[in-house]
Amino acid sequence: MRYFLTCFLFLFSTLILAKPIAESSDSVSPLLNGQYLPKVNVTKINGSQESLSSYLDNQKTILFFYRGGWCPFCNTQMGQLKKIEPTLKTLGYKLVGISTDAPEDLQKSIDKMALQYDLLSDYNSELSQAFGLAFFTDEATTKRYLKRLKLTNPLKKNKAGEQRLVLPVPAIYLIDEKGLVQFSYVNPNFKVRLHEQVLLKAAETYQ
Repeated sequence: MRYFLTCFLFLFSTLILAKPIAESSDSVSPLLNGQYLPKVNVTKINGSQESLSSYLDNQKTILFFYRGGWCPFCNTQMGQLKKIEPTLKTLGYKLVGISTDAPEDLQKSIDKMALQYDLLSDYNSELSQAFGLAFFTDEATTKRYLKRLKLTNPLKKNKAGEQRLVLPVPAIYLIDEKGLVQFSYVNPNFKVRLHEQVLLKAAETYQ
């Protein structure tokens, strides 16, 4: 009886902790400092998948979520992080970017910007949802992005049953060897990103 009760409580807690897609960028419930990484799969640039824990392999990592290679603010941030990546490596960190771009589009960003760090595809927004960063864009934004940017990402239904594009709130997570979040920065305003020198100071603090 105790075994079945334990299984029920585990499954119940899993359902409770599952993060829904937020109705707006202002209402996300992101993973917080002091919490462990969720159990979720990642999609690598070659299209293959593996668990996030296996991919990180107990290595200190800085994960940053960005919207896509089509976003000028994201490209600026990626370039800024490129400048400090050698120092982050010296401190023992792996730098990894995650966006809703398909794997083939990630390769375009790597080639265009001559990036040395990894990019992961979150085309279906499952990773950003697990981190509590995924949100539904409004109707006008959905239509504008689909038309002007030719995005092909799958649309999902919000609470009203309307098809919407799902994007991540830009965020940065500093994760230790045990998968524990030591530092994070999440801002619903996609135009404001964490300064790379602030991230560097955080990395030096938690090395």
